[in-house]
Amino acid sequence: MLSRLEELKEHLLRAKTTEDRKLIEAFDPIAETLGLDIVRVRLMGSNKPGGARRLQIMAERRTDGEISVNQCARLSRAVSGYLEETDPISGEYILEVSSPGIDRPLTRLKDFDTYQGLVARLELDRLAEGRKRFRGTLAGTEDGEYIAIDLEDEDDTAMIPFAWIIDAKLVLNDELLKLGAEKAAARREQEEDEDDEDFEDDDADLIDEDDDDFEDADNDDFDDADFDDESDDKNPN
Repeated sequence: MLSRLEELKEHLLRAKTTEDRKLIEAFDPIAETLGLDIVRVRLMGSNKPGGARRLQIMAERRTDGEISVNQCARLSRAVSGYLEETDPISGEYILEVSSPGIDRPLTRLKDFDTYQGLVARLELDRLAEGRKRFRGTLAGTEDGEYIAIDLEDEDDTAMIPFAWIIDAKLVLNDELLKLGAEKAAARREQEEDEDDEDFEDDDADLIDEDDDDFEDADNDDFDDADFDDESDDKNPN
């Protein structure tokens, strides 16, 4: 169970600015209805003067930390509907919904357990042992408060308070690339299954529509009453 301080720190890691935090508060329940978690929200300025800002949403499935293209599209449509209705962002912006990527940010305490054994970079809001930046292999969490990390070129495991972290992400290396390739293959297989299911649903709709059209044609073109009327006109006696 997270303390209020840890909950606040997670909130700050997932959304840094006041504007970001207001948006993520609105997006969290939207994602939850789709079985997803919002990993991070960033509303970033344009690289060009007067250009549109970019609203970046990283999300993943609550069950396994993955997300498919179809699920990204569903979340994008749901978020777009909310943004169009409430208009919380001034000026032009571009919405971008994606997975966190293989060298993903670590924004929640549970992330440091999930990705235990992988190399990560941490940045703190204060000095610890004379520095603010640390790099090493994640070794899980302790007491729901500390991040354990085996620092490079050091024998001891450092215990970093989660509340001190202002930025953390996995380091892209051979081990992470291999893991990413395995996950990508599994994701492609799932997306193919989803496409097959959507195709089957579309076929069922087409069959139903064709049946309805055929029935309507039967009723309109071969109505017994119309047939009787024509016969009476031709045979008045």
